[in-house]
Amino acid sequence: MNASHVTSADSRLRQSVADAEAMLRRLPGVFGELSTIADLCARVLNDGGKLLLCGNGGSAAECQHFAAEFVVRLSPHSERGALPAIALTTDTSLLTACANDFGFDRVFARQVEALLQRGDSLLLFSTSGQSPNLIEAARTARERGGHVIAFVGEKETPLDALSHHVLHVPSASPQRVQEGHLLCGHLFVELVEEAVSRNASGGKP
Repeated sequence: MNASHVTSADSRLRQSVADAEAMLRRLPGVFGELSTIADLCARVLNDGGKLLLCGNGGSAAECQHFAAEFVVRLSPHSERGALPAIALTTDTSLLTACANDFGFDRVFARQVEALLQRGDSLLLFSTSGQSPNLIEAARTARERGGHVIAFVGEKETPLDALSHHVLHVPSASPQRVQEGHLLCGHLFVELVEEAVSRNASGGKP
């Protein structure tokens, strides 16, 4: 590897880190909306409802990540019970059957039809906010009386008009947006976990 290639790679990496730092400096601007979303989802869980999560690609992986933390736990110090959260991205038989029979645009909406009850929450993770299968899932959730929540990038997206709450990570880079979703997702789970634990203890800290 020649010196110019190393210098070029180092420059790109430093720029990526600088972009990530810029996104993180702006991220506190979404904390108010994040707290609102967490309060809503905690109420859903306390009332016996559940959370459904969906996304594509890296966002699908984040949905599985956050669902696991709700069902298991985020903090090793938490003694709370399991919380009902389902990632709609994991069942390959279901996903491929639905894509084959109804088209890929319906792979999440069909599951929403089957699983979402009135008052449940659907969380959509997307860097673009334009994926047809997420748009169809949002529409179906609204028709069934669910709360629709979107985690997207900095620009307004088609999901904005279909969601009750939208968290905009302040970046136009898909990589940085997913990194913001990861951090906000951890904070979201932490806030919900704390709220549910307070409710279980009768409001005591």
